[in-house]
Amino acid sequence: MDTRYLLKILLHIGIGIVLYFGGPFPRIFFFSVILYFLVQITFSTKSKKFLTVLKACAYFVGSEVIFRMTGGGVFYESSKYFVILFILFGVFYNGISSKAYPYFIFLILLIPSIIVASANIGFDSNLRTNVAFVLSGPVCLGISALYCYDKKITKEQILEVLLYLALPVVTLTTYLFLYTPSIKDVLSGTQSNFAASGGFGPNQVSSTLGLGMFVFCVNFFLKSRSLFIKIVNIVVFGLISFRGIVTFSRGGVLTAILMIFAFLLFVYYRSGKRQKGIIIGSLVLLIIASSVIWVVSSNQTEGLIDKRYSNQDKSGREKDDVSAGRVDLFMGELSGFINNPFLGVGASGMKEERLETLGKVVATHNELSRLLSEHGILGIIIIVILIFKPLDMRVANKGNYFFYAFLVFWFATINHSAMRIAAPGFVYGLALLNLKNEKRPIHRKRFIQKG
Repeated sequence: MDTRYLLKILLHIGIGIVLYFGGPFPRIFFFSVILYFLVQITFSTKSKKFLTVLKACAYFVGSEVIFRMTGGGVFYESSKYFVILFILFGVFYNGISSKAYPYFIFLILLIPSIIVASANIGFDSNLRTNVAFVLSGPVCLGISALYCYDKKITKEQILEVLLYLALPVVTLTTYLFLYTPSIKDVLSGTQSNFAASGGFGPNQVSSTLGLGMFVFCVNFFLKSRSLFIKIVNIVVFGLISFRGIVTFSRGGVLTAILMIFAFLLFVYYRSGKRQKGIIIGSLVLLIIASSVIWVVSSNQTEGLIDKRYSNQDKSGREKDDVSAGRVDLFMGELSGFINNPFLGVGASGMKEERLETLGKVVATHNELSRLLSEHGILGIIIIVILIFKPLDMRVANKGNYFFYAFLVFWFATINHSAMRIAAPGFVYGLALLNLKNEKRPIHRKRFIQKG
């Protein structure tokens, strides 16, 4: 088992190396992944179909940024659409829970924004692209939630799904080390660093790396059957964390820390006295490793990363806006809601409005304010469903180790990166799974009556 785990990690390091050298391989890799999972889903038995669909979706979620970065995907939103496609296959085979109807309502409530957008701006090819961009994330979330709601899964199975999510992050990390082996050579200040993020959006890269940090931290605590694998997990965690920190995009790293805290708090609370001692021991090792990672990151960035997290510029002066302009965008979208309270400005309406007023495209970073401005009162209903339905489910289903961690990832990510990637929508769906502990079979001796 440990050998297979290690081989999977090594394979994805190898994929990262090959992807870096480009050529046709990124596109070959993309279509190979599609073919592999379509075959797996089609030919898996009905009992394994659900798990196979989740693994396929998880792999595409973890691969989304590396596909975009290397140009492997056939179009920008490919991963979101394939996650939706795989889940639709799963719905066909496994169905959905009747209790998941609020998410069906949520999907219906997205439709008026398309009508408003087409009426206000005209439904040309550019608008179709923009509408698809802003709604593909929410649709991915709605479909994931419908499929996952109250479906039973074991701890080992969900750990397997998380591994499929994290393996492409190993590939991404490998690619980043090859793209910028020396961080000192690409330092420019305390702003988000595109060169250290593989030449791609630091926000998306940081969010994806944050997920990888969380998964390998979970594996360190729950899936390290030997000292060797424990070392492997902490080393991989450290390498991913380093690359996440040096993107200079704080959102993904801080979100990962919040997820790890939520997960460990729940596991500690549910553990016995002996297990609590083991958790504390492992936590001490994790803190020591994290401290080393930060010292290395500080050294490699010549202290700029310390200033970044202290909200300072490279000269040490404190910045006026800790949110890097996000508050202004948030307030602008609230104004859009106040001016159009009933049905909002329509899908992608605020983006079009900023293009007209500012003369440039400025995409939102906050999904909550976007829902309000573009959907109006319907946006309020959507937010109520998204926040309170999982909490309502939690009352009856308290066994999911990862519930709070997954919700933290969703909520934190949509507040600093909106739904640019499929990850927050899919991970939100995972929070709705009904995690059941596997019961060991009880062997009873047969009673034989003597005649």
